[in-house]
Amino acid sequence: FGSISAAARGMEMSYKHAWDLVEDMNRVFGKPLVAAQTGGKKGGGAQLTSVGLAVVSRFRAIERAASSAAAVHMQALQAEIDAG
Repeated sequence: FGSISAAARGMEMSYKHAWDLVEDMNRVFGKPLVAAQTGGKKGGGAQLTSVGLAVVSRFRAIERAASSAAAVHMQALQAEIDAG
């Protein structure tokens, strides 16, 4: 299990905002992406569900594909800026 609170701190956002985002994702996808257990420091936590893991995996694949597709355009833009 991980910690929504620790993740929120790592992203410099409030716990409330992080929790709201988790609830929004779970609602939008129609299935939980994150499962949370109450219990605080000694028993609670959160973890990605199988659907959540699939969403993260696909999102990372989309990021890689988009980055590859944009690379030639970014190089051309940089050349124009450098020539500027």
